[in-house]
Amino acid sequence: MMGITPQWNRSPTLPTRRPMKHSKTKALGQHFLRDRSVLQRILKVVSPDKEDLIIEIGAGKGVLTFPLAAAADRVIAVERDTSLISELKAKGRTNLRILEADVLTIRFTDIVTSEMKPRRKVKVVGNLPYVISSQILIKILEEKEVVDRCVFLLQKEVAERITAQPGTKSYSPLSIRFQNAFKVQLCFIVKPESFSPPPKVKSALVSFAKRDQPLHLLSDEPSFSQFLKLAFRHRRKTLFNNLLMAGYPRDLLETTIRELRIDQNARPEQLSLTDHVSVFNFVMENGIIEDRES
Repeated sequence: MMGITPQWNRSPTLPTRRPMKHSKTKALGQHFLRDRSVLQRILKVVSPDKEDLIIEIGAGKGVLTFPLAAAADRVIAVERDTSLISELKAKGRTNLRILEADVLTIRFTDIVTSEMKPRRKVKVVGNLPYVISSQILIKILEEKEVVDRCVFLLQKEVAERITAQPGTKSYSPLSIRFQNAFKVQLCFIVKPESFSPPPKVKSALVSFAKRDQPLHLLSDEPSFSQFLKLAFRHRRKTLFNNLLMAGYPRDLLETTIRELRIDQNARPEQLSLTDHVSVFNFVMENGIIEDRES
């Protein structure tokens, strides 16, 4: 297990200890999968084949990378840790490209455009670093048009938010946005000891299969995302009060609730995906949605 390595600076008179530094692995939030049985279960869910272009987020030491490359048509493995790049390239295959980059700075669209062949399916997979998993998930939503499927190892809490159903504490804007565009499934839980170093929390594998059509077509997805943030801003308050506090006119909200036959005392997590879309659409048609979060 990589830990914190103290470094010492010795002067002629008195030893002086420098502040301890975290290892690069910890800084990047990396927890490498070491359980082969879990790896096999992940591969079964990904189900790579010769029609696949696979983009792997965080190649690490290649535990998942090389089995994917052995079965898929093409693998683009994204890794930002320079200390791992040479080993990954040394074991490379002709259909494997190691892309040294921060995944948050690249565009999946650009990769797919440069690598695409007719009839290829695009799968994005990875053991996501916990510290940036939410940012990566938002990136998937923003570039979902070029993605057919995702399979991610995530912190269990995040996985539960994505797959949560109305009426549960985990139900959130992320649940609604992903479930509108993807069929999501929490496949199985992974214990901390399956990783090196072991994280402090459990992980979960989640499968995202993009729907042929979203459950609800949205005319303005960024505005819908902003609407959901405001709707869920205070989870103990009702949807009505959250939107009222965000600055929406009382008369517009009262009309919306009445016309859509929604309980004015309902909290945001009690409303279905369809209910949230209906409220959003009604407000869009009868008022103006602005950036009211500031």
